[in-house]
Amino acid sequence: MPPTPADAADAVESRLRDLGEFIREQRRRDRLSLRKLSELAGISNPYLSQIERGLRKPSAEILQAIAKGLRISAETLYVRAGILDEREQDEDLVSRILADPTINERQKQALVDVYRSFQQDREPVVGADVSADSIA
Repeated sequence: MPPTPADAADAVESRLRDLGEFIREQRRRDRLSLRKLSELAGISNPYLSQIERGLRKPSAEILQAIAKGLRISAETLYVRAGILDEREQDEDLVSRILADPTINERQKQALVDVYRSFQQDREPVVGADVSADSIA
């Protein structure tokens, strides 16, 4: 039986609640107050509160701002919001780099940029032997 409009509405509400809970968990993990995250993200405190409670559907731009404030990848929030389909392990690495407290923001961005540049250059070189013997 195909889903009804009520089923679709329930799914959207559930996804928004899950997204809000995830944002709240990340904020608490980073020991940020609601007010501090709203400042970092450049959005109002009441609006962020409504997002965390699943009452508002944030745009991709708002999710990107929240992700920046939380120092996680925007893709993580896009997947949670249903904007993007879940990808493989690639974004887990980016999230871990961005969450690493031992390196500064400039270093994090450099690592992510290098990683993504390697991803774009995935085309293998035909006939290249990259074994340890060929490097020595």
